[in-house]
Amino acid sequence: MLLHKKKSTLNRLGALILASLSHRCLLLIFPLVFCAGCQTIPLAMTGNELDKNVELLAADDLEMPVEKPTEPDGSPTFGGQNDLAVQRAASMPPKELSKVILPEYRIEPPDILILQAIRMVPKTPYFIEPLDGLQVVVSGTLPDQPIAGVFFVEANGTINIGPAYGSVKVMGLSIQEAEIRIMDHLKRTLQFPQVGVSLVQSAAQQQIAGEHLVGPDGMINLGVYGKVLVTGLTLDEARQRVEQRLEKYLDRPQVSLDVYAYNSKAYYVITEGAGLAEQVNKFPITGNETVLDAVAQIGGITRISSKKMWIARPSPYGNVDQVLPVDWVAITKGGNPGTNYQLLPNDRLFIAEDRLVATDTYISKLTAPIERIFGGSLLGAQTIQTMQRFPKGNYIR
Repeated sequence: MLLHKKKSTLNRLGALILASLSHRCLLLIFPLVFCAGCQTIPLAMTGNELDKNVELLAADDLEMPVEKPTEPDGSPTFGGQNDLAVQRAASMPPKELSKVILPEYRIEPPDILILQAIRMVPKTPYFIEPLDGLQVVVSGTLPDQPIAGVFFVEANGTINIGPAYGSVKVMGLSIQEAEIRIMDHLKRTLQFPQVGVSLVQSAAQQQIAGEHLVGPDGMINLGVYGKVLVTGLTLDEARQRVEQRLEKYLDRPQVSLDVYAYNSKAYYVITEGAGLAEQVNKFPITGNETVLDAVAQIGGITRISSKKMWIARPSPYGNVDQVLPVDWVAITKGGNPGTNYQLLPNDRLFIAEDRLVATDTYISKLTAPIERIFGGSLLGAQTIQTMQRFPKGNYIR
C-alpha cells in the first residue's frame, strides 16, 4: 500500500513538471515561430540605403556594356579607387547579364606564379657548373664510337664522353678551355681529333623555370639569382622586374610569366548554422562568378538554411558597406537575373538560417540537460522499485 502511494506521488510530480516545461516551451515557440516568417534585414541596411536596395531589387535589369577601364588620357588604368570597374560596381552592381571587367590582376601572397625561360644565355666568360648541358661534337673518332650529342656535367664536375674515351673534368672552365681540355684528353686515344663545345642548357635555368609561390614577404625565389619583389605588380610589371634581376647574370634574358593559382583574390560564402556552427567557404575569384555559381560551389542550400540571402560588399571608399538583397526564388524558379549579382573580390554571400530549424535547435539545447536529469532519475527510481519487488533477483510467476 505504501509503495503504491509513493508511486502515485512520483507520477503526479512528474506530470506537474512536464506540464510546466510544456507551458514554458510554448511561450518560447510562439514568438520565434511568429518571427520565422519575418524578413531578415541586415543591421547595416537602414534608412536611405534600405530604400535604395529595395528599388534596386524591384528595378529591371539594365544593360551595361563591357569595356576596358581607361584613364582620362585613354591609357588603361588598373587597381585603386579610380578604377572604372570599381566605380561602376559601387554605383550599379553588375549582374548576370551586365557583368564588368575586373581590373588587371595584381600579384599578392599567396599567389603561385609559373615562370618559363625563353632566353637564358650566360654572360661571357661563362664557367661551367655541375648539371650544365654541353653540346660536344668531335671529328676523327673511332668508327664504331662517335662523339656527338649533349653531355651533362656530373656532380663531380666531369662529363663522360664514351666507354672508349672515359671522363673529362670540365667544371670551372670556360667553353674554350673545355674544348682544349677535351682535345688533350682524346689525343691519348685518337690521332687528330677536332672538338667543338657549346653550352645548350645552364643549371641556373633549371632553378628559374617552374612554379614560384609568392611568400609572405611578397617575393619569389629565383634560386642562385636571389629574390624578386612582385607584390602589387601586374604580370607585365613582374616579368620586367624578373628580367631586370637576371640581367646582372645573363645576357639579355627573356622570360614568360603567368599566374598558376589565383590564391589572393577570393569571395566567401557564409552559411548561418541555425544554432549550430556557421560554415565559411572561401573560393578563388575568376571574374565571372555570380550568386548562382557561388551557391553551386557549396552544393546548394542545405536543410538548415532559408532562402533569404544577401551580398555584403566592402565599400571601395572604406566608410559605408553595400548590402545587396538576393531574391533566390526569382533567380531559380523565375530565371530572373535581376539579383543574380556578379561577385567581386572580397564579397561575402551570407545565407540566413531557417528560423524553424533554429528554434528547434534552441529548444533542444534548452531541454536536453533537463531530459538527461529526468532520464537518470526515472532510471534510478525504476531500479529501486525492481530491487524492492525482487530482493533476491528472482521473478515470481
